[in-house]
Amino acid sequence: MSLDKVVATPAPAVADIADGSSVAVGGFGLAGIPWFLIEALLEQGAGDLTVVSNNCGVDGAGLGLLLERGRISRVIASYVGENKEFARQYLAGELTVELTPQGTLAERLRAGGAGIGAFFTPTGVGTLVSEGGLPWRYAPDGTVAVASPAKEVRTIQGRDMVLEEAIVTDVALVRAAVADRAGNCVFHASARNFNPVAAMAGRLTIVEAEQVVEVGELAPDAIHLPGVFVQRVVPLTPEQAARKSIEKRTTRPRESIATPGPATSTP
Repeated sequence: MSLDKVVATPAPAVADIADGSSVAVGGFGLAGIPWFLIEALLEQGAGDLTVVSNNCGVDGAGLGLLLERGRISRVIASYVGENKEFARQYLAGELTVELTPQGTLAERLRAGGAGIGAFFTPTGVGTLVSEGGLPWRYAPDGTVAVASPAKEVRTIQGRDMVLEEAIVTDVALVRAAVADRAGNCVFHASARNFNPVAAMAGRLTIVEAEQVVEVGELAPDAIHLPGVFVQRVVPLTPEQAARKSIEKRTTRPRESIATPGPATSTP
């Protein structure tokens, strides 16, 4: 069997994603998101998607594009973020949202990829996370239509902990800085974020890579994600690889620096 997992462009890589699929998506805000796989999925047309991601992009970018087209029916995320349309759909009862503590979400994805069915964590004990009652979906009149269920709490080593189930998705979409043709991946700095664990959780994992190299060019100790978790690799063009937006640009005026005059000597 060939280890070459390269698919020429994003469109054929996402062509078989079906309506109703669950999709884990890497990134944090706009850092490290798979821009072109998301846009290809938008063009492909699949809907009624369950998206598992740290957040749901921003208005007009990333997962926000799928959200605006009504293609997402359920989101499992750690926060709403800067997406006003996300908040509007949630509060209007158009979207089911399972809010999960950020570290718990990362571990649920990692556990899914590692074959662990569930785990106990102290995070969320004594709150609605463990006791149930978080609004998952609102009714159009603003009442809670679906609330989160209570979870098992057990005392382990003298500490109360809540049981959290692992997440396994039909598909994962991630972005890497470098990948080889067998799917081994390296991520750059903070763009690493949720990408490795999202990739692990997918039964079918598709990576868009800023650079694709031959097998053997990556030092084994430099690999962040082994190719065993990856089924398809999409090489980006240099122009695509250079596309990296940020949510908010925050700057301050440059401080003026006085130019020193000529040195003088004291008699």
